[in-house]
Amino acid sequence: MQAEPPKLVARARVIALDERGEERDSRGFAALIEEGIRAGAQPLCFVIGGPYGLDDAVRARADRTLRLSALVLNHAVARLVLLEQIYRACAIRSGSPYHHGD
Repeated sequence: MQAEPPKLVARARVIALDERGEERDSRGFAALIEEGIRAGAQPLCFVIGGPYGLDDAVRARADRTLRLSALVLNHAVARLVLLEQIYRACAIRSGSPYHHGD
């Protein structure tokens, strides 16, 4: 029996990760996180689909749909890429030399 997925908090800012979503570079991703912080959304919630993608209801609930890559990634790899991009976004926001692109 599969566990029921966690429920989303009503005030959460939801970003669905889907291969059909908008594509952003690292600075654009950092700006998206900054936008969520400034909007006062609690929490900022990223949703990664399973092997068959996201349900239409999840896509409808999402505030944004984002594409991590032009490549199709399994959910474990997508989670790792997302984690690194969140770290990179925090580095960009703080002015850390970790992100030395551009």
